[in-house]
Amino acid sequence: MSDHPDDNKPESQPTSEPATAPAAELTDQEKRLLEPWKTPTGWRYWSAVNNSEIGLWYTVTAFAFFLFGGVLALIMRAQLAIPENDWLTPDQYNQVFTMHGSVMMFLFAVPILEAISILLLPQMMGARDLPFPRLSAYGYWCFLIGGIFVCGSLFFGVAPRGGWFMYPPMTTEYQTDVGPDIWLLGLSFIEIASIAAAVELIVGVLKCRPPGMRLNLIPLYAWYILVVAAMILFAFPPLIAGDLLMELERSLDWPFFDASRGGDPMLWQHLFWIFGHPEVYIVFLPSIALLAMIVPTFARTPMVGYSWIVLAAVGTGFLSFGLWVHHMFTTGLPGLTIGIFSAASEAVAIPTGVQIFCFIATLLIGRVRSSVCLWFALAGLATFIIGGLTGVMIAIAPFDYQAHDTYFIVGHLHYVLVGGTIFPIMAGVYYYYPLVMGKPLSQRLGKLAFWLTLIGFNVSFFPMHLTGLIGMPRRVYTYPAEMGFDTLNLVSSIGAFVLAAGFAVFLWDVLRPKRKQAHAARNCWNAGTLEWLADVPDRPWGIRSIPIIESRYPLWDQANFVRDVDEGNFYLPDAEEGLRETLVTSTMDAHPQQCLRVPGPSFIPIFAAIFTGGLFILSTFHWYTAAGISGLLALVCIIIWLWTGTAPIPEKPCKDVGRGLHLPLYVSGPQAVGWWAMFITMLGDMTAFMALVFGYFFYWTVHEQFPPADQPGPGIFYPLGGLAAVGVAWACTLAARRWNRRDRPALFYSAIGIGALATIHAGVTTAAAPIANKMDPTSHVYPAMVCVLVLWMTLHLAVGLLMLIYCAARRMAGRMDAVHDADIMNVSLYWHFMALTAAITVAVIAGFPFVA
Repeated sequence: MSDHPDDNKPESQPTSEPATAPAAELTDQEKRLLEPWKTPTGWRYWSAVNNSEIGLWYTVTAFAFFLFGGVLALIMRAQLAIPENDWLTPDQYNQVFTMHGSVMMFLFAVPILEAISILLLPQMMGARDLPFPRLSAYGYWCFLIGGIFVCGSLFFGVAPRGGWFMYPPMTTEYQTDVGPDIWLLGLSFIEIASIAAAVELIVGVLKCRPPGMRLNLIPLYAWYILVVAAMILFAFPPLIAGDLLMELERSLDWPFFDASRGGDPMLWQHLFWIFGHPEVYIVFLPSIALLAMIVPTFARTPMVGYSWIVLAAVGTGFLSFGLWVHHMFTTGLPGLTIGIFSAASEAVAIPTGVQIFCFIATLLIGRVRSSVCLWFALAGLATFIIGGLTGVMIAIAPFDYQAHDTYFIVGHLHYVLVGGTIFPIMAGVYYYYPLVMGKPLSQRLGKLAFWLTLIGFNVSFFPMHLTGLIGMPRRVYTYPAEMGFDTLNLVSSIGAFVLAAGFAVFLWDVLRPKRKQAHAARNCWNAGTLEWLADVPDRPWGIRSIPIIESRYPLWDQANFVRDVDEGNFYLPDAEEGLRETLVTSTMDAHPQQCLRVPGPSFIPIFAAIFTGGLFILSTFHWYTAAGISGLLALVCIIIWLWTGTAPIPEKPCKDVGRGLHLPLYVSGPQAVGWWAMFITMLGDMTAFMALVFGYFFYWTVHEQFPPADQPGPGIFYPLGGLAAVGVAWACTLAARRWNRRDRPALFYSAIGIGALATIHAGVTTAAAPIANKMDPTSHVYPAMVCVLVLWMTLHLAVGLLMLIYCAARRMAGRMDAVHDADIMNVSLYWHFMALTAAITVAVIAGFPFVA
């Protein structure tokens, strides 16, 4: 088998094309197209919002956090290398241990895969960019600021030390410093970036595909990212809800986890692991997605079992939400519950196995060519299989009783997460580095990095299974000499440093100077998917012209495809108006629906992220006035961002996008990307709200009487009054949408005004319910849960009020009219969810006590 990339060419398929000459003469059409997509230079470079820049920043930053987390891991292994080691104090070790897990899970594992997707997905989809480039920029700056804040706490000795899982009461009653608050608020801030990226990626996959790319033709990578982004949308909000409850307990003494006042620490475990177990597959599936792009290229054949892989990915995502309790087998749950979740934990091996066997089958029927990329890919599959097998073991409750909280779990966790994630990511770096940076990485250094990481990984983590089986507990900073853990721990520590050496070689290969190195050939691996259309060096326009797709591997299957794209024979080959444009297509069949104009460089996302960070970071230290001012400034930035950068009225209704096709420049409702973004965001918001409702009913299941007889309730008068007012506001919003479309401005403003007054009345009336009935949220968990549901509803009413005022202002300013009504359409969608939130809130706090 050959190691040379140029030998990796399928027979009777197009050969790799030479690199585009930097001095090649551009046509007038290409010059006009290049101008709006240019990356800013000088200090304005940091205002860039191109996916190519944001994705690269995101990726580099995530790797920097990975290296920081890796150094913390080496410190831990040095501490555990010998028994009775006093190099670190228990407090220092707990801080290092907590930060290692938190950094790897929240600052690397999810962000790196979202970063890679932001960087590569538009090229894979044949799009110029993702639909909301400024949202991607905002998410990146939130991620950077939050990550620096959380990691920086370690250098001041105030880092969280309750473990990356932050179980109460250890983090509520026994840690009174700011460490847990840094974790709760800092990571909640970072989760904004993850959810923002998820919204961007879902809309990008569903609405920004090239014409002809039906759902059954999209790259497997896009399918995986669609599943993972949906999982983020439903997995992260319960953790945010849990963070809210714990921060309210720490800051305001609302007793959600205090058993003496009716709370229960088990609620945190449920909310955390509803997030925590899907997190494993949120990390694993994008890694498999990278392999789904790499394996067919080096097997020189299309992926076997495309439909089965898609169904398996969807099934894995679905089943992953039914496994969280297998982290809680030892908490005293009923036997029936344990049996059900044990069976579900075993069942998830089926779709996972389907995916792995499809990869194996592709390699078996193909004509495989060797490369470092493929080596890392196969190492990732092998190590994940080992981790999966030990996962099946601990899914069996009797074995889990013995292995729980031992180093066996540590070994299993790292085989799944590190083996199933790091090796595929390294494979992806070697595979895509020539595409992104224009220069190939070294096969020689790659082989050295591969063997060092593979040997170091297994030497480090395999002995942990044995250490755990002989009884070494997790989360201990040292151990007695006579326990028999000495040799295995020393071997693990040596392996960790060998693994670090492998990463060092890999890092050198990526960062070493390459000025004298020749550019890679265009499509150097002779892949069949769209991202490899990129010139070398790449042009900032993303793709020369947006093509028509007839195959899953168009570079292999469609005749003269590359030439037609390069010659501008497809859609949007020009930019006559000097604006950034891409196509919006239908969700199922990718029929063209709109020529979307995406915004260009701006500093607004940076300022919005800074002030949003101030809201969270200043709240950590209880500087609430400063935090409120920062939050207000963030709101001002976001309003300016929306006012100037979204739904502008175009100078003409339609545009010729090429090949005789004329598309509208403005759409609203379900055809618009903004409508989809609102819908997806509100699904995530409703998930967080339902997690709070879950908490209410959780207390009902663990108490003999809930609500307690000795605790006052909110009554029925105020909640029903608030609900009626919400109904009026909702109806007025729909009426305003109708009158705007009929171009009846007087009736439109009247409906907006009445709706705004009804919203204010709803907020005041709802908030008055616990106050008028003297419900003290610090006395018992019941009034605390009622108050947190009321707080959630009133905050969302405040957002709804701002949206109504915003729509009225847009109409007054001539930025919205009877035809161009995207703003009121999106606000109407918000109010559908608002009405549902209000109905559920009132049913729970006012209706349920009558039937309990």
